[in-house]
Amino acid sequence: MLTSLSTTIAAAAAQLPTDTVVHGDGFVFWPFFLLIPLFWILVIGFFIFFGRRMWRRNHYWAATQGAEGVLRERYARGEIDETEYRQRLEVLRAHPTN
Repeated sequence: MLTSLSTTIAAAAAQLPTDTVVHGDGFVFWPFFLLIPLFWILVIGFFIFFGRRMWRRNHYWAATQGAEGVLRERYARGEIDETEYRQRLEVLRAHPTN
């Protein structure tokens, strides 16, 4: 039983590609163990890359909203009524601050 197993392993090792390393006791070493950490490093790297990119885009968008954006938000939350919104919007558009 043991001899047939060892001959089967030896025959399988003889058919392995040349880039695979076979140690003396029939242990096949192929760097599959490197693929799993590499996969997770790439996944985490993509999340960080796209997360930072989206944060920058949202931060830029929020910065460009300015006073009119704040006014729209206050009106949407009900802090000011429609007449006050329109009055303040006219003032902002009449005196642009660039």
